Amino acid sequence: MILKIETNKNNPILRQKSAPITKITEEILSLIQDMNETIIKASGVGLSACQVGKNIRLFVVDKNQSKKWVFINPEIIKMSKKGEVIEEGCLSLPNLFIPIPRSLSLKIKAMDEKGKQFKLKAKGLLARAIQHEIDHLDGILICDKLSKSSNDKQN
Repeated sequence: MILKIETNKNNPILRQKSAPITKITEEILSLIQDMNETIIKASGVGLSACQVGKNIRLFVVDKNQSKKWVFINPEIIKMSKKGEVIEEGCLSLPNLFIPIPRSLSLKIKAMDEKGKQFKLKAKGLLARAIQHEIDHLDGILICDKLSKSSNDKQN
């Protein structure tokens, strides 16, 4: 089922820290399936549960439709010091593209949809998508980063 993506940046669900998942239920597995369908329909790279109205620490990444990743209770372990600034968009902020600085690579640990813990080293677009989606889980949108980078330039 295609889910409605929240596009009101002031919606409280997009502005709060998402709750950890304590048990993978049929409802969560169904949500993951629906999120994967939604991301394909929306031509997105990543989608977090809060963007579809669920305040839980879950996101999916569809890297060129060749590999789908599910991240439950993700935690970045390490980020590269080297970074780059690239314009990013967001399914919750249509038609807005903002230059965002991100680390070039990272190491993350999370659980998959079967409840199995995994660690992953990511670089390039996958690393950028992971950082973007974890921001969502922490209530941060790319427009918040614009304000911060504007303030940094003024100081």
